[in-house]
Amino acid sequence: MRKIGINLDAVKSISAEEAVEIIASLGFGATFTGVMADADRQRRLADRLASKGISYDTLHAPFSHINDVWKDGDAGDEMLQELTDTVDRCLEVGAPIAVVHLSSSETPPPTTDIGRGRFLSLVEYAKKKGIRLAFENQRFLFNLAWILEECRGEETVGFCWDAGHEGCFTPGKEFMPLFGDRLIALHLHDNRGIFDADDHMLPLDGALDYARVTRQIRESGYGGTMMLEVFPSASDLYRGVTPEEFFTRAANAARELIKRTDG
Repeated sequence: MRKIGINLDAVKSISAEEAVEIIASLGFGATFTGVMADADRQRRLADRLASKGISYDTLHAPFSHINDVWKDGDAGDEMLQELTDTVDRCLEVGAPIAVVHLSSSETPPPTTDIGRGRFLSLVEYAKKKGIRLAFENQRFLFNLAWILEECRGEETVGFCWDAGHEGCFTPGKEFMPLFGDRLIALHLHDNRGIFDADDHMLPLDGALDYARVTRQIRESGYGGTMMLEVFPSASDLYRGVTPEEFFTRAANAARELIKRTDG
């Protein structure tokens, strides 16, 4: 049976450990986080998740200065090191996939030979370690198209479809017809359909066409987790909602998406 999943840091007012207890009680079978500064705590968290039967589906790589990857200099080398460190952390916590951004902002650097070399070295590193890389859609198509085409046939490399990003960052562009056959991870959330307003609302609470979203997931053949990436703090719609209430609504939304996708 397909799992429902949610980002563990959805509700900022509670700890990750508290969130584990709530999502376990609601039947979530998977989660993801970013790379924590405290590696020991993250390993303990992974053990707690495993004890509750919750899989650590993905680990989100840092992206605070991801544009530096495309530039010559120490900052680009340091960003690459953060990405390879993410692969190592995946091994430590039992997460089989690292989700990676390729750029950020509306004015990213052009693709360069040094940047391409860095990303391809990351692919080779992940391959040696047995970790898959899911490259996520952001504001542009060109760099995502490059890495997925360059690594076509490479099982290490796949696509993370962020449906919310598609709706608010690239309106009018559809990524799944191009890359749905490479889909290995999902980030599902909703927004008001306003350009650049990345609201991270619960699916079906905003303006995105979830009939299309679920149809395209179904057509891709993806059978993995229905993973949400949502934050109640991002919308007044959830003002006054308790953590338990928000996670309950999230679980209901994820199950509805499974019903629409698989039904």
